[in-house]
Amino acid sequence: MTHAKWNFDGQETLASDGAVIKWEDETFFTISYNGNTFFGEILEENTESNLLKLKINHRVFTVGKKGPLDELISSLGMDVPKVRKLKELQAPMPGRIVNIAVQVGQEVNVGDEILSLEAMKMENVLKAEGTGIVKEIFAKPEQVVEKGQVIIEFE
Repeated sequence: MTHAKWNFDGQETLASDGAVIKWEDETFFTISYNGNTFFGEILEENTESNLLKLKINHRVFTVGKKGPLDELISSLGMDVPKVRKLKELQAPMPGRIVNIAVQVGQEVNVGDEILSLEAMKMENVLKAEGTGIVKEIFAKPEQVVEKGQVIIEFE
């Protein structure tokens, strides 16, 4: 008998015979295995990437089903997320620069705060949508910028 391959918290595991799952509803279930009962709940379900986040007896697990397509994608190196290389940051709207959170020579990664821009009496935090190293900063705090104006250039 071939066993299904599963991925529990990053560790590849073969499925085990003898476990019985009883569903209470679409979220809650119990598992009976070797005379023990475990109580479970589905916290998150991501069917596109075959991932579940489960809570079993107050412990949280990330579970993924591996299949032949997953192995092919991995062997081709297509399972590594691509990150965009930053070239420049343009003002997305006219406004006043409140704070610049980076310096020349600093490396930024996806999600890092770059600057704060006040527009229409609201402060907007602009975050990096890729990676890069700050090459030049063309604006200063309190400076007013126009939409599309280049504020920061990256290497």
